[in-house]
Amino acid sequence: MTELEQASVDRALASRRSVRAFLPTPVPRATLEDIFTLAARTASGTNCQPWRVHVLTGARKEALSAKILNAFDDPDVAQKYRSEFPIYPSEWVSPFVDRRRKVGWDLYGLLGIGKGDHERTHRQHARNFTFFDAPVGLIFTIHRSFGYAAWIDYGMFLGNVMTAARARDLDTCPQFAWAQFHTIITEHLALPAEEKVLLGMALGHEDTTAIENTLRTERAPLAEWVSFDS
Repeated sequence: MTELEQASVDRALASRRSVRAFLPTPVPRATLEDIFTLAARTASGTNCQPWRVHVLTGARKEALSAKILNAFDDPDVAQKYRSEFPIYPSEWVSPFVDRRRKVGWDLYGLLGIGKGDHERTHRQHARNFTFFDAPVGLIFTIHRSFGYAAWIDYGMFLGNVMTAARARDLDTCPQFAWAQFHTIITEHLALPAEEKVLLGMALGHEDTTAIENTLRTERAPLAEWVSFDS
């Protein structure tokens, strides 16, 4: 790999972030196919390739959003929907809870959403279910027979999807919020019983005028999480 090629990879990795407001600019199908073809080179145990991607655009995407928003906006209905797997720890500990709180405070501070403003908090969370207005919504599923090793493989695949998108000046936002409404998604996409909904992802061009997209999250220094032993 040449220095120029290395710099290109580095740029794609370093510039990846979660974008929460997108332009309506369409993404060509050929571009999406290129991204998935590259991401498919992800390592997976015994080359099982556990990923499955459902690409939603146009009316199909809008219809799914409408169904989920209808459920989400009714508290009595929304509480009946649960992810099939635990997304977050049952008990948060430091330093992870501190990082989680900071990104929440920083984002809501930019948006002017104060503590206790339940209506605006609800509206902001609801934007997950429009894929933050991105032209492409991705739903990722996995066969129920797979265990944790395949989930690790899947995580690497998702990272490669986002990196390949950045190499094409596209942005993304991975979203576990979709897993809560897996039954609605399963019905909408006519998924077979053996497929489990993992998460969604917004993909498209960043709206650079949106205040929420000025958020830049911090990363812990290497000394906090890397050990060099020799």
